[in-house]
Amino acid sequence: MKIVSACLAGVNCRYDGKSNTVDYVVDLVKRQEAIPVCPEQLGGLTTPRKPAEIINGKVCTAEAVDLTDQFTRGANEALNIAKLAGCKEAILKAKSPSCGYGRIYNGTYSGTLTKGDGLFAKLLSDNGIDIKTEEDL
Repeated sequence: MKIVSACLAGVNCRYDGKSNTVDYVVDLVKRQEAIPVCPEQLGGLTTPRKPAEIINGKVCTAEAVDLTDQFTRGANEALNIAKLAGCKEAILKAKSPSCGYGRIYNGTYSGTLTKGDGLFAKLLSDNGIDIKTEEDL
């Protein structure tokens, strides 16, 4: 069983109310080989919502609204789901402050990337779950 970013499975849960559908991920969910989660929604954030990036270890909007608590709560809830399902692998949305793995936006809202992981990706990695992004497929 895999845990996957819900937006990759076709769920309209991105900050802008859209998805990032990847047919391969949709097929995994249809075959009951993957569980879609959106840590941001699990943390209580609405869809749509203001975009957020990680700035000095905190998740904030461009208007400096601190959403770290919601992102952390959602990451922990999504990790609990992954553990309950016995997930050993994840396919996550690249560059996201929740799901980004290896590279995330740098907090300047300029589209610039930096090394780093989103909060959910870091929790999964810390718990021994192998991570890929849609860019690795």
